[in-house]
Amino acid sequence: MIDIKGFELDATEKQMIANPLVGGIILFTRNFENIEQIQSLINDCKSVKNDLIIAIDHEGGRVQRFRTGFTALPPMSFLGDLFDKSSSIACDLAFHLAVVLAYELKMIGVNLSFTPVLDLHYGHSEVIGNRSFHRKPEIVTLLNQFFIKGLHFCGFPSVGKHFPGHGYVNADSHLTLPVDDRQFDLIINQDVLPYKALIDSGLDAVMPAHVVYSQVDQQSAGFSSYWLQSILRDQLHFDGVIFSDDLAMEGAVSTGTPAQRAQAAFKAGCDMVLICNKPSETEALLDGLKNTSINSLSLTRLEKMMAVSSQSSVSKEHYNNSLDFVKTWI
Repeated sequence: MIDIKGFELDATEKQMIANPLVGGIILFTRNFENIEQIQSLINDCKSVKNDLIIAIDHEGGRVQRFRTGFTALPPMSFLGDLFDKSSSIACDLAFHLAVVLAYELKMIGVNLSFTPVLDLHYGHSEVIGNRSFHRKPEIVTLLNQFFIKGLHFCGFPSVGKHFPGHGYVNADSHLTLPVDDRQFDLIINQDVLPYKALIDSGLDAVMPAHVVYSQVDQQSAGFSSYWLQSILRDQLHFDGVIFSDDLAMEGAVSTGTPAQRAQAAFKAGCDMVLICNKPSETEALLDGLKNTSINSLSLTRLEKMMAVSSQSSVSKEHYNNSLDFVKTWI
């Protein structure tokens, strides 16, 4: 999955999208001028390759790439705070927020948002902070059972991040490689609990953290076959898609060249890797992987995830009902 620079495609970007290794585009604020323009851009991308996955980080709060013409969504800690006052209203609101988020993005041609954030709110991670639903894993789980139900109601896949949990460390993996030195049992019995429960509730995809859990493995989770294969696949029985986090982040660069990072992520168990915000690295990655064969099992998982979109068609009336509910509470 690659990114693009601006409001429209240039010739180089069209060539990259046409590369058989490219299966998706992630959009950023820099790609958005207005709704008509973004729809045109998405259509142009899909005219090059019609089965592209069009993705975005659109969580609410400070992580909402598109603003004008879209509902301003609160940070997900809003739901956690509300839950502490009224659990039933918070759960209903989680469902309706997800409907609004998914419907508005789906209407312009976006296929998925990298949401929900399942990291616990320990209170000292600046990069996660109020993106987290709550401190308690059981509340994160319950709210996201309703949130995922809302996404699925609109035929929108869910992507839980950042496995096994990014909420404890202070450092920002965009800028450095964080190290979490907690014991394995503590991580499993706290941070991993939402994943364990939500896999049974239809979690479609997972994005691992660029964090080293030093008492468990010296590789960060996104490059760790122990976390992705032994724990996520074998112990938690997850058979959905594993997306890498952005391989251009500082938390990933120590693994090697762009192609080496991608190869390490694939070897660890990722089905699709992201490379963003560094066009020269995107070109280097595609060139370095030009003789790489595409994993058929990963393609099957991606196709199964995208099949979620064909299972639902939400009416404007349903959307308006959800929007009214959301506006009542935010």
